[in-house]
This record gives sequence, structure tokens and C-alpha cells, in this order.
Amino acid sequence: MSELLVDFITSLDGYASGEGWPGFWGLEGPEYLAWLADQPEATYLMGANTYRLMSGFAAGEVPTGQDEFRPDEEASVDELTQASKVVFSSSLEDPLTWANATLVHDDAVEAVRAMKSNGSGLLSTIGSLSLCRTLLRAGLVDRFRVVMFPVITGATGAERIYDGYPDVALEMTEHRTFDGGIQLVEYRPRVLEHPPLGDPA
Repeated sequence: MSELLVDFITSLDGYASGEGWPGFWGLEGPEYLAWLADQPEATYLMGANTYRLMSGFAAGEVPTGQDEFRPDEEASVDELTQASKVVFSSSLEDPLTWANATLVHDDAVEAVRAMKSNGSGLLSTIGSLSLCRTLLRAGLVDRFRVVMFPVITGATGAERIYDGYPDVALEMTEHRTFDGGIQLVEYRPRVLEHPPLGDPA
């Protein structure tokens, strides 16, 4: 059976990106990049918006505000191009132009449930905030990992990650620090029907 990992890279205040900030907020260090390069092979799950953004990078479009890719960004895009990808969308049409990408029009929850039951490798989300919320609500997420960069982007932050989430209890299974400031935390999530104080007496 496959395992599903929801994987986020965030500012300390829970934003996925910030206007005018480079990738990784410009704060990635050698320890973090080495760990990132050593991650196990996975099938990546994403929605249409993330597909459009990332496939654009793969086709040579440079992030806004940059003249060119940094070497680590280029390597990450190349690795994603080689990886198996599943894209959930009702608006995109076949054939997808990004290599190794499969388009699924069916309900994401049922499709991922079948992938978990019939597979044996790691499934990992990339970006795709609404897809992650949907899969978490459905109880399909086995691991919830967040890498927090030491910056607060209250004025320029974009894509607030946890808006619209249910209440979730998190059992920590791993934590570590990279380069003296980047913090990884990983949890086993459990969606709550109500806060603990709502339990009947």
C-alpha cells in the first residue's frame, strides 16, 4: 500500500511564497539542499495551478523578479521533470506537455484512495493547497511535513497555507534543523470532528 505525504515549504507565519522573495526565500543552505537532493523517489500529486506554474518553469519560464534560475532551482525543476506526476484537473486537456505527467479528470479523493490501495511507493503532494486540504479532510494523509524558513512575510506573503483547514491533531514523528535556522517538523495527522473541549461529559 502506498503512503501519502503532504509536504509544504513555508515562512514561519504559514505562507507558501512572498511577493518579491526568491525561491526558498533566498535562505536555503547546504545542509537543506543536500537533504532535499537525497529524498526518496515519489509520484508527485498536483492540481492545475501548480502544474501550469511548474511546467512553465520546466519549459524555461523564469520566476517573476529573476533574470535566470539559480543552480539549485534548475536542479529541482529537472528532478521534477524526470519524476512521475499525476495532475488532477477538470480544466486541463490531454496531452499534457510536461514529461511523465498523467492527467486525471476523476474525483481526486477516489483516485488517490485507489492509488494508495493499489500502489507500493510514496505519493507526495507539491504545492496544490486545495488538493492537500481535500485529501486531508478525506483522511488519506499519512504524513504531514512542513519545512519552515526563518522569515515572517506578513506584508508580502502569498498563499496562506492553512486557511480553510479543519482542526487537526498532529503527532510529531520527526524534527530537525538545517543550516542553523531552517526547521523541519513531520507529523501523523488526525482530523478532528470538534475541538477536545467539545467532547461530551
